[in-house]
Amino acid sequence: MARTDFDFLFGDWNVRNRRLAVILAGSDDWYEFDATASARPLWGGLGNTDEFVAPDTPVGPVLGGAVRLLDPKTGLWRIYWASAATGEIGAPVVGGFEAEVGIFYGHEVYRDRGVFVRYTWDSIEADRCRWHQAFSADAGASWETNWVMEFSRRVPA
Repeated sequence: MARTDFDFLFGDWNVRNRRLAVILAGSDDWYEFDATASARPLWGGLGNTDEFVAPDTPVGPVLGGAVRLLDPKTGLWRIYWASAATGEIGAPVVGGFEAEVGIFYGHEVYRDRGVFVRYTWDSIEADRCRWHQAFSADAGASWETNWVMEFSRRVPA
């Protein structure tokens, strides 16, 4: 784990999103929408932040952002998601990168139900990367991917 783990993300992006329409119900019905994202470093690599803007989705606008903080003692990252819809910052997912794949785990409440959550960063290249989120309702025995973001770097006009 290093201060440079998220350097690939810095800059401006177009984001193609696929979200599961009904989560934790065995559904395979997905909807898609476009968004933009912009990320930048903080504190010499000890943190970073991004802004996510999807003004037009089937469920209304999705506006939010993440703050990622590196614990220099453990080398682990904590990722916090903040939503403009609720004005809240969620509990962190914690983890790091190995072999160019970042995996982060945490807990959250989804529709009054405690679930494990996993964020994965993979397919990382200079001009593209992928993030996906999965939930587990059975303490990690099985996982359901419910959101996939395909990032492509915006080229300046």
